[in-house]
Amino acid sequence: MCKYLRIKTRPNSSKTQIKEKMKDGTIKLDVAAIPEKNKANQEIIKFLSKKFEVLKDNVIIVSGKKDRIKLIKIIKN
Repeated sequence: MCKYLRIKTRPNSSKTQIKEKMKDGTIKLDVAAIPEKNKANQEIIKFLSKKFEVLKDNVIIVSGKKDRIKLIKIIKN
């Protein structure tokens, strides 16, 4: 089973947390990492793997690796 999430990130926040769900279904996500050397993307993967109780390998950034808006695929077994 797969789930796709569209997220809008705000890197360099004090804490990684979900802020709100927008009307179009996009999730606003504060990220407690800087957007350099893939650190913010790694933090997103770590956070979502804990949130959805899946392995980090099952959280895939499909598009937007260098953008603030990302499409995430979560694979649940």
